[in-house]
Amino acid sequence: MSDAAALVRALRERGWTLGIAESLTGGALAAEVVSVPGASATLLGAVVAYATPLKASLLGVDPALLDEHGPVHAQVAQQMATGVRRAVQVEGRPADVGISTTGIAGPESPDEQQVGTVHIGIATPLGVRAYAFQFDGDRAAIRAQTVDAAIDALVQQVRE
Repeated sequence: MSDAAALVRALRERGWTLGIAESLTGGALAAEVVSVPGASATLLGAVVAYATPLKASLLGVDPALLDEHGPVHAQVAQQMATGVRRAVQVEGRPADVGISTTGIAGPESPDEQQVGTVHIGIATPLGVRAYAFQFDGDRAAIRAQTVDAAIDALVQQVRE
């Protein structure tokens, strides 16, 4: 069973729905989840908020936080994960779980942070967490590692 299939299964077992907010992965995380037959039983939707202002306007990330720290920050990831739960609500019911990805895939960094810096946010009914990573490789490798890390982290959280 793939990691994405394990995630869909774990979410279904808990009866939880999912919303995905992506920046550096640009839809790759959602595509991985959607590749699993039966994903529609859990995945409500996804938002690719690639431009920094969209993180505020679509996902509710605090503009002052973005101004102070930029889009690649643990609190930004947490707020993206929380905000996507509302953004993908169906009939007034937000997603039970939100996950987000933000980071620097390169080849160059727009600020002083190192290429490969990644933050993943996860918001569940049990709380909100952020995970920090430093991945190596080219742009494609960093994005792929982020997708894998996000799925692994979420599977662990859903199974807690």
